[in-house]
Amino acid sequence: MIHQQTVERLRSLRLPAMADALVTQASQPDVHGLSFEERLGLLVDQEWLYRDNRRLARLLHDAKLRVAACVEDIDYTHPRGLDRVVVRSLATCGWVRSHQNVLITGPTGVGKSFMACALGNAGCRQGFSARYYRVPRLMTELAIARGDGSFPKLLGRLARVQLLVLDDWALTPLNAQEARDLLEVIDDRCQTSSTIVATQLPIDQWHGTIADPSVADAILDRLVHNSHKLILKGESMRKTRTE
Repeated sequence: MIHQQTVERLRSLRLPAMADALVTQASQPDVHGLSFEERLGLLVDQEWLYRDNRRLARLLHDAKLRVAACVEDIDYTHPRGLDRVVVRSLATCGWVRSHQNVLITGPTGVGKSFMACALGNAGCRQGFSARYYRVPRLMTELAIARGDGSFPKLLGRLARVQLLVLDDWALTPLNAQEARDLLEVIDDRCQTSSTIVATQLPIDQWHGTIADPSVADAILDRLVHNSHKLILKGESMRKTRTE
């Protein structure tokens, strides 16, 4: 009776994993040979692991990463200029803690989106909030928000994301209004959070894709300054895998 009451009270305190672990302990005779501190430690560990897994699942769900990628699955056998030491360093997410950016460039099919999502996944695993956007889709959402009056609210949500992943950057040129909207997003994040940019276009060509030169200067200054650059090379991995 006392055991059941304890289980019910643990559940009422929203400690379900600890409650389940206590039930499991009761069915394992060898556990009774452990000290009170050891058994309590096992219960606490189970609850901690349960909450950590739930937190990670929530962060990954909210991130909406385009690819289910992780740094452990990165292919270094394909010749594309990837430095394993650099990637491992980025996977520690020290750059996120320092509010720096990562810029990933390279031709179609070399794994830019995979790399961006893998780093986004690494951020989630270390407790950072993340959000993936293709830039054309983000531009559409910003335009809609500006039209229906929810623009400030959307900017606020984007500013609170600790790691914003912007894929397909400069896929199409930005008009003056789109450039100003994007500057609002980037400016809110400057020196307070981190951004990953993935694009086919070399960094020295970004300026020409933004209609307003002064806005282009401001965007690039905030993104490129204090950033890590991954320049991928080689043929499309999709092509080589189908040959």
